[in-house]
Amino acid sequence: MFGLEKEKEKPERFEFDLEKELKESDKEKKRVLDQIEKQTNQLKMTLRAGTASENFDKCGVLLQAYAALKRVVNRTTR
Repeated sequence: MFGLEKEKEKPERFEFDLEKELKESDKEKKRVLDQIEKQTNQLKMTLRAGTASENFDKCGVLLQAYAALKRVVNRTTR
């Protein structure tokens, strides 16, 4: 009553499977970041060459998604 009751334990913070794997292994983090970098470079080359003119918007969105994933991976493993 009025703050005299026992304090409840805070529930454990939820973590995704990928987040757990990245925190446990630096090799996994490096592998994921290398794969993101490879895909990003490939998308940039495709956009510069103009071969994906009909899918230009989709490629741009995909490029932004890879950039966001890279930021998330870097932030979760600090």
